[in-house]
Amino acid sequence: MAVKIRLRRMGAKKAPFYRVVVADSRYPRDGRFIEELGTFNPLTDPEEIKIDEEKALQWMSNGAQPTDTVKALFKKSGIIK
Repeated sequence: MAVKIRLRRMGAKKAPFYRVVVADSRYPRDGRFIEELGTFNPLTDPEEIKIDEEKALQWMSNGAQPTDTVKALFKKSGIIK
């Protein structure tokens, strides 16, 4: 099972809000997920990023691969260097 840490889109049309989730790579973007790690709101200034660092590091140590966008969010929030 290939596990990814990725964004799940929420919110209304033209007003995106994202949840950072751990999901099997075969599931659809907004479909089933294993665990929620945090949220990301790109509409606020500055962007609001809330991620549970302990859970994220635990999932990555267990082999979950973050997507490019999530990796950039982790770098902004200081979870990975």
